[in-house]
Amino acid sequence: MNRIQQLFHNKKENILSVYFCAGHPTLESTIPNIKALQNGGIDMVEIGIPFSDPLADGPTIQGAASKALKNGMSLHKLFDQLENVRQSVSMPLILMGYLNPILHYGYEDFCRRCQEVGIDGLIIPDLPFDRFQLEYADITKRYGLELIFLVTPETPETRIREIDAHSSGFIYAVSSASVTGAQQSFSDAKQAYFARLQSMHLNNPLLVGFGISNKATREAACAYTSGVIVGSKFVTLLSESPSPDVAVEKLIKALEE
Repeated sequence: MNRIQQLFHNKKENILSVYFCAGHPTLESTIPNIKALQNGGIDMVEIGIPFSDPLADGPTIQGAASKALKNGMSLHKLFDQLENVRQSVSMPLILMGYLNPILHYGYEDFCRRCQEVGIDGLIIPDLPFDRFQLEYADITKRYGLELIFLVTPETPETRIREIDAHSSGFIYAVSSASVTGAQQSFSDAKQAYFARLQSMHLNNPLLVGFGISNKATREAACAYTSGVIVGSKFVTLLSESPSPDVAVEKLIKALEE
């Protein structure tokens, strides 16, 4: 049981996972951001690997990725930064990135480095499930990593159940088929989608991402799932705040008031 599985074993609801882009707002922000999130009581962290063509990301995260690349962030630099992270950080850590830079690094080398620095899981939005099963599943498992798959309102039930049958971490329920970005509320249709997922009684817990930015969106998602993932809202707060600790304080306030 790795740290992701342990989290969901110990906590069944209101889980809060937070995303930020490595190398943003400064090149050396990675470890301070992680420590601030842990100190703020966040349950899990997704560290974004910046990429020049992030198709699933909205303007906020695209902007952060662009700045991170200009700052000099790379996969090699990120792994160097994470080398000793487990000396002070105990919560689950996930790397989220697109397939191109991972393949350029070398998929098995990438997974090996993830294991060495203490990464627990991967989210690769543009890696098709079928291709993962054929080419990458064995390698990923060999290094003790969970590959987290995304489902959307358009994902057929048969595919959701297939993903569920071959997962052991959690399932990332994208709130809509559009790109990332903060929202003020969720429509009845989106809440019906969350309810449909809940009614499927999947083996794996569900976390909702894309659009979580305040108490209303968090509560709407948590009513049907194990928790939420916040991305764009925190990335914005990092840009606006004098320190990651202040950004975390503002995020928690936004999600609770």
